[in-house]
Amino acid sequence: MQRIIVTGAGGQLGRELQALAAAFPALEFVFADRGLLSIDDPGQIASFFDDNRCDWCINCAAYTAVDKAETEKEAAFRINGDAPGWLARACKVSGARLIHISTDYVFDGSSSTPLREDDKTSPINTYGASKLDGEQKALREHPNGTMIIRTSWVYSEFGNNFVKTMMRLMGERTAIGVVNDQIGSPTYAADLAAAILHIVAGSYWAPGVYNYSNEGTISWYDFALAIRVLIGSSCQVNPIPSANFPTPARRPHYSLLDKSLIKKTYGLSIPDWRDSLEACISRLLPTPRNK
Repeated sequence: MQRIIVTGAGGQLGRELQALAAAFPALEFVFADRGLLSIDDPGQIASFFDDNRCDWCINCAAYTAVDKAETEKEAAFRINGDAPGWLARACKVSGARLIHISTDYVFDGSSSTPLREDDKTSPINTYGASKLDGEQKALREHPNGTMIIRTSWVYSEFGNNFVKTMMRLMGERTAIGVVNDQIGSPTYAADLAAAILHIVAGSYWAPGVYNYSNEGTISWYDFALAIRVLIGSSCQVNPIPSANFPTPARRPHYSLLDKSLIKKTYGLSIPDWRDSLEACISRLLPTPRNK
């Protein structure tokens, strides 16, 4: 039986991994939320891995407050940058493999074609820079045992995210504005969790950097329109440019990820974003939606 430590177990992806765990009886999980393991403490990481010998670590923990990171750079770089390196080192000592979750924000958003894993990285905010730092440190510490999965626009029935925010606002307001000039594809955390466990449970291992998000190309505005339809809301959704919605951290205007490599390498079939959104909303609505 393989043993897996899941850090950040209280977050969106961590909760989805917990929900899927029972479907993988050959895997034994140690779900570590911040109360059990704080990854910003290298000594605690080393002790935790000594006490919990494992074959895998799935690092779902991160500093995710994108705007706040602009004024809390030290915290962002410690959690997103240093900690993945410490985890990779602990995995190497334990003879374990690390799957570390990263982000589309390592790119600057200037591309007009889907981003490949070997495209030039050039983050435009602190969050993206800290996540890129973490990728580099993890790969440097444990190159043959680390997989980086870059993902984008993550949502789930758990935690706080765009889908749940839109559902709430559409229930409270008659009209909302959503940016229509940021292009990418959302990631349903349940799909990403299933893909990760498919890799862990399989017999093939190829370390390195991979992209994962749902299939399709949309803007945040398109995403909001689809949510409105699925929940049967009459709220008016207005398209607005990013310039009309200034934030402390700049966002990439284009961050669509090319998923060809992970699909080919691990034989994954990735759902379309509309199907996944419908699946998530069906879990969030108190009663089934009207067809």
